[in-house]
Amino acid sequence: MSTVKKIPQRLCIGCGEMKNKKEMIRVLKTAEDGIVIDETGRKNGRGAYICPSMDCFRKAVKGKGLERSLKMAIPKEVYETLEKEMERIEGR
Repeated sequence: MSTVKKIPQRLCIGCGEMKNKKEMIRVLKTAEDGIVIDETGRKNGRGAYICPSMDCFRKAVKGKGLERSLKMAIPKEVYETLEKEMERIEGR
């Protein structure tokens, strides 16, 4: 008998859909309360997952999904930086 490898699933904070972890982007809250995009998905800290689309990012901003997931208030400058990063990733 062959065993089927389980694929980790994560919930998008924008659209609310469950998707494969590898398909999504991890937004990370660091120990110093900084917020960065975790390209590797392996850094230490509290993370939230989002689909690599600007629609999901806008929904997450509007619904405060990122603030709820990371359990902190997020300044406007951080959202602007994240938006630029998302545009760069989406353009690949």
